[in-house]
Amino acid sequence: MMFRAIFGACLVLLATQAASAADRKLVIATEGAYPPYNLVAPDGTLQGFDVDFANALCAKIHAQCTIVKQDWDGMIPALIARKFDVIVASMGILPEREEKVDFTIPYYMSPTGLVATKTSGIKVGADGHVDPASLAGKKIGVQRATGYETYARKNWPAATITVYDAAESADLDLTGGRIDARFDDYIVLKNGVLAGEGAAAIALVGKTWPETAFGSKGEGIAVRKGEGDLRDALNKAILEMRADGTYKAINDKYFDFDIYQQ
Repeated sequence: MMFRAIFGACLVLLATQAASAADRKLVIATEGAYPPYNLVAPDGTLQGFDVDFANALCAKIHAQCTIVKQDWDGMIPALIARKFDVIVASMGILPEREEKVDFTIPYYMSPTGLVATKTSGIKVGADGHVDPASLAGKKIGVQRATGYETYARKNWPAATITVYDAAESADLDLTGGRIDARFDDYIVLKNGVLAGEGAAAIALVGKTWPETAFGSKGEGIAVRKGEGDLRDALNKAILEMRADGTYKAINDKYFDFDIYQQ
């Protein structure tokens, strides 16, 4: 009799936990201005690699998710203020961010590049990267509150660093001749300014950098401090998606290489 009571209680507990997982509701934020990772389509919907990846994650952890748009520079403060629960927005795992939020394992790695107008006079150095001396007096566009801004200000003090709220605005200034170069995720540059109108006048300068050059561990999913259970569930889902082909299907929709490992 006691065994049946205990067994019954266990079944109730398991059913409750399953229902709880299935009923979990999460609000996920992305930027919506960083193609091909995230963007707002002409019909107003959020699309891109991050959005597809977030939806697949939600399916894996049996959560009901709503994906919302959030400006980049207010992303972490809004997460902490509980305006949403998770950030899936190609956010690099940087030490200064880890002080404020917790990250999952990386869900992709991406190279960084500097592109410039072909008439800028910016040169390649002996190490194959851009020659810092040739950046003196040049205007370089970066997105605000990113590792790219931090790196550029620290390593290229003779250049003028111009910050933008969105990558598209920086691209427009480069093609319009208002800045000399753009420093950003190379995939964003490749799909944006190097593929759009005026691309023939712009080129990659030297080699790209790995994320580790900027102190980043890769792009991670951010959650609030103290929400280890959610972070662990997301980590498990990332690994499962890698193992069962879900990740590859999303990856191949946007890239012709495996972005998970640079």
